[in-house]
Amino acid sequence: MSLRATGLGPSDEELYRLLVRAVETDVSHLAELADRPLPDTEAAVRRLRDQGLATLVEETPPRVAAAAPDVAFAPLLLRGHQELTEATLAVTKLAEEHRANARRRDADQLVEVVHGAAGIRQALRTVQQSTREEMLWFCKAGHVAMASGENDEEYTGLARGVRYRVIYEQAMLDDPTMLVNVERGVRAGEVARAAPSLPLRLAVADRSLALCPLITNREGSDEPTAALVRDSNLLTALIALFDAYWSDASPLHVGESGDQVQVTSRASLLGPDERELLSLLVAGVTDKAIATRLGVSLRTVQRRISELMALANTETRMQLAWQAAQRGWLTSD
Repeated sequence: MSLRATGLGPSDEELYRLLVRAVETDVSHLAELADRPLPDTEAAVRRLRDQGLATLVEETPPRVAAAAPDVAFAPLLLRGHQELTEATLAVTKLAEEHRANARRRDADQLVEVVHGAAGIRQALRTVQQSTREEMLWFCKAGHVAMASGENDEEYTGLARGVRYRVIYEQAMLDDPTMLVNVERGVRAGEVARAAPSLPLRLAVADRSLALCPLITNREGSDEPTAALVRDSNLLTALIALFDAYWSDASPLHVGESGDQVQVTSRASLLGPDERELLSLLVAGVTDKAIATRLGVSLRTVQRRISELMALANTETRMQLAWQAAQRGWLTSD
């Protein structure tokens, strides 16, 4: 087995192995064992000493002893591991830079056209199988290549921790069979909402790759086509479109009996206490005063405000107040 990975050259490695066998000897004897000229051996011994692999005693004649391999090579192995890690990171960054530059030079690398229902189905499966964190989905009425109930990859993804956020077009929910599929997805962990209409069908994986149909069929053919969209301004626009629709969509809930999916408007989720809390918050009343007014603890008020912020998909109280006004949460139904 070679020690080359430690940075030791073949010639120095051979000399070190001879020194390990001898444990300690004078330099001239080591030169004889290695069958090398004495000056070359002396130079090699100094290199081994500089790397911590040997101890050189300057006496007459000079003697050299091998350092314990497990102790001597530990720093070299660690340094090699660090250098390998750094090299791996450098290669990864270079690869990303290469892809980015290639995309700027060649638009074909940004958008790939997928032809045919079978090809689109396979692309949908492959995209989901490679997703690590989150799938975003526009589920528009009708289907191009794969019906919602046929997407078994979703349940596999949910089982391994992938988050699915799905917006269903309202027309789909008029189909009892579709409601069964929605209920199954929600019970498996899918976060579902409904919108009156959707502009297109769309699937986005980890916010880095999108798949959306282009046309239902091409001229002279019944085969549909779809586009795989990679990191680009187009992908950013598609994600922004999803986020905008998600913010306005209504949550879908499964009834406790398990036999019905309910579409609930956001405003109807607010009870009288939540509406009063929001009105006081918008008016600038402090949390402590709100707690006194509602007869609850300060912690309860803060928890309810956090829940309302999550419901409105906002990050600050100012955003919550603005959303509440925009959505009519402070007005009666």
